[in-house]
Order: sequence, then C-alpha cells, then structure tokens
Amino acid sequence: MGENGEAYLLMLLCLLLHSGHCNSFDGIPYDYSATIKCMAVPARPLYGGGIFSNSMNWTSRTRQNVHLEEGNLYAFSAWVQTSKGSGIVVDAVVRTSSGELHNIGKAIASNGCWSMLKGGLSPNSSGLAEVSFQSKDPTAEVWVENVALQQFTMKQWRSHQDHIIEKIRKSKVRFRIVDRNGSAPVPKASITIKQTTPSFPFGCGMNLHILSSKPYRHWFASRFKHTTFTNAMKWYSTELVQGQENYTTPDAMLRFCKKHNISIRGHNVFWDNPKCQPQWVKNLTGEELRETAAERMNSVVSRYRGELIAWDVVNENLHFSFFEDRLGKNASAEFFGRAHEIDRNVRLFMNEYNTVENNGDDTAHPVNYLRRFGEILAYPGNERIPAGIGLQSSSFGHGKPDLAYMRSGLDLYGSMGLPLWLTEVSVDQGPHQGEYLEQILREGYSHPAVEGIIMFGGPEEAGYKELTLADYEFSNTEAGDVVDRLLGEWKSPITEAEADEEGFCEASLFYGDYDIAVRKAGANSVTSLISYKLSSAPGETAVHLRVGD
Repeated sequence: MGENGEAYLLMLLCLLLHSGHCNSFDGIPYDYSATIKCMAVPARPLYGGGIFSNSMNWTSRTRQNVHLEEGNLYAFSAWVQTSKGSGIVVDAVVRTSSGELHNIGKAIASNGCWSMLKGGLSPNSSGLAEVSFQSKDPTAEVWVENVALQQFTMKQWRSHQDHIIEKIRKSKVRFRIVDRNGSAPVPKASITIKQTTPSFPFGCGMNLHILSSKPYRHWFASRFKHTTFTNAMKWYSTELVQGQENYTTPDAMLRFCKKHNISIRGHNVFWDNPKCQPQWVKNLTGEELRETAAERMNSVVSRYRGELIAWDVVNENLHFSFFEDRLGKNASAEFFGRAHEIDRNVRLFMNEYNTVENNGDDTAHPVNYLRRFGEILAYPGNERIPAGIGLQSSSFGHGKPDLAYMRSGLDLYGSMGLPLWLTEVSVDQGPHQGEYLEQILREGYSHPAVEGIIMFGGPEEAGYKELTLADYEFSNTEAGDVVDRLLGEWKSPITEAEADEEGFCEASLFYGDYDIAVRKAGANSVTSLISYKLSSAPGETAVHLRVGD
C-alpha cells in the first residue's frame, strides 16, 4: 500500500481477455498438431497436402520430385503403416540434386494402424530434390497416406512466432478504477504499470566461479531468475573419492541463489555416459554399484529436497547405458521412482542431447525419446510421477539451425502433454553465432509446448569458451547483446495510461509480477502502490485490489 492507503478503498478490476488475441500473420498458419498414437484411420493431410496432391498413392518405393528454395522452411507430415509386426522405423528422406541425403522425419510404424510422421527441412541450397520413405526393415512393406509438404518463407515463420507469443505469453488486460463502494467509476485516474518479473523461466547455467567473482554475481543476478548448476551437483563433483562427500560448492551456490530469488534446476542425479562417472565408480561390481547408486540418490536428493524446481534424474540415457548395462534395463525407471519417493514435489526430467538439434541422429529422435520415457513412466509405481521432458538443445554446432525440423520435434514432444524445457541451449562459436542463437531462442520461446529455457553460457571470466555472453571486462559479446535484447523484448515495458470517463483502460501485458501505481485526478491526490500477479491460470476473470487515495 502507498501513502494514506486507508483513506479510501478503491477496486481495480482486471478482466483478463484470454480470447482477445487477434494479431494477424502472413500466409497460411502453421499447424502445431502432432500425435505419437497409432490411429485406426489416418487424419487428413495437413495444409491440404501443401505442395503434394492429395490424390497421390505412396509406398516405400515411391519417389517424388519437388523444387526446394534455400531460405525457405518446409513442414512435412505423413501417415505410415507397415505390412507386418510393430516397432518398424520408417524414415522420410530428401535427396538433393547434389546427392546430399537429409532425414526430415521419422515414425515407429505398426501393422493394423496408422502412425503420424512429422518433420521438417530448412534446405541449404535451391534446386530439385527427391522425397521418399525408407523402412529399417527391408522385408516390411510400407504404406503411406496423406503426405503433406508446406513451404513457408522466413518472414511467415517469424510471423507465426510473434502470433503465438501474443497468444500464449501475454494477455490483454482491461483495468477499471471504481470508488470504494465499487459503484461509481473514478475517471481520468493515472496508472503506471511496471513488470518486476516475467513468469516464463528464461535462465542461464551457473558454475562455481560465481562464488569468487563479484562481477559475475552482479552480471548474473541482474539478468536471470532461473539457473542450472553446470557441474557442481554432479556425482564426480560431490564425491570424487569414494565415501568422501563434499557439498561445499553447491551449498554455497544455493545460498547465493536463495538470496537473489533464483530458482534452480538440479543437474544431475546420474549420468549414463561411462566416461562421466567418478573414476572409482567404474570399478564397482553390479551389487556394489547398486548399493552405491542408492547411497548417491539418497544423499543428493534428500539434501536438496524442497530447494529445487526440477531434477535431471538420468542424463543422456538414450545415447549411453552405463547403469542399464550393469543394473538391468529398468535402472533408469527405478531411479525415477526412488527420486520421487524422496522428494514428491520436485519435477523429474529425462535429459538428452540431439533431440531437436540434429536430424541425422536417430538415437535421440523424438519418437525414440518419447518411447523410452514412456517406458520409464509406465514402470510400476511411476505412473503419478510429476515428470518433464528435458531437451538439452546444446549441439547445434556453428551452422544454420534447421528451424523446421526443430519445430516439428517440439510438436511431437508436446503431444506427450508434459512440461517441456530447453535445458542447455548453446551455439558454437562462428561468424553467425548471435543470429543463430536468437533464432533458436525465439523458436523455443514461441512454441506452445515449451515451458522454460536455460542456456549453458556465461562470461569469459567464468570459463565459458563456446557460448560466451560477456568478455573479461563483462562487456557483452554479440551473443550477449542478443540475450539482453530478448530479455527486454519478453518483458512488458513500463506502461502509463489514463482511465477514461468510465474508469477503464487497457494494456497488453506479459504474464508475471507487476507493481502498479494508481493516482486519482486532482492536485492533492496520493499515489497508491499495488503488487499484482498476472497469471495465465484457467478461469481467472477478475482481481480486486486495494489502493489508497
């Protein structure tokens, strides 16, 4: 409350117009629909087939030519079925005139039902290309229905992003100032709206150098409210020598975060990469490893119970299988179950790389990730685990990101209905690093299924050599300028408005926390200050707030 807050009681009614987003976009809208279910009947082709004719009959032997244009993006979809069995991997591929082969989509097909294959392509050259389907089982016939290939310009793609941001990250709010009885409007009141914290988690990794560098602490706390400790919580950091646990570093980093209201994703309980185990762990026998893994789980998850918003329970268990090879195929599922027993309120993630970055990595393709995570969550006792999908997004390299493939992957992950985070976003050094980083961040932020983004980058002083956001003097790099610009763009600017004769005014605001100052018209009026949270929670229609005169 501001000065003389008890002199008068006014009501500030906030009518959230969730359906009021009507900004236009160029061209045909993008279709975000996807499913991993096997359907009795294939759905109609997206975009009416796009470039392809609906009347075409496809099989695994069909070859269809198409002209691709560099700089455009292509959304691809089809429905596939096989002549026998289940679990048959079917790829959609494009071969360019120069002989380059691009995997643009993948599905796990079965006999007797139809699986959706969804993908995309951002070609690096223009010219004639050939589209076809390939089965991993050469003895299985593949039937294909309702193929669609839709072309978008980069301008149209950006227009989709802007449209979705307006629709899912913001709300049009109608304020009304009325008297203390709520019966008469207060005309011409002045309103100043200042956002203090956006609700969307857009954060950055943090390492141990934060403890010894005051400039690093200031740089971080002035920008970010969400983080992941890049190495400090990993097993090789907390128990380098067997039986000698040391949590000094992550404990100190936790205290810094609590002081500055920074939320933490726990990373990680276990890492399935054999090279990333403490050296002494590699020499344990099966039963010794089982007992020691249980001790690790109990130690780290219990220690930070109630302090974290998430845990990466198992890291990279699609590409690697250290624990499964020694403890059995259900090792990861058992880890998830035990983590949930210890801390029932924290969200538990499976975290993996090349999930949206690389269309040539079959191992971590969305259909394989979702199948594996589905098995983990279906394991007896795991059905009610609060789970999340962790997509590292760390292996884009320094080349142009394939945004069409990335978006189709996010569509597929989103079909599981779980919170989806980009957990370790990074782009390698290169002449277009800032440009490509911005494209990736925009694609993630604007996707309806993405609920948070963490970058793995930081200042040069802290040892960040790839995604360097600030130099040794803490001046922004090109990538740092991109991040600061997006932090500003995805936060409502200070808005000043005057209520009309009926006490109404409107504003389009990002979800998050706000300080609102209201001043009635008149020379002797006192400004009243209000803390207000604009929430996207369903069913919220009005908020009554006290203000002074």
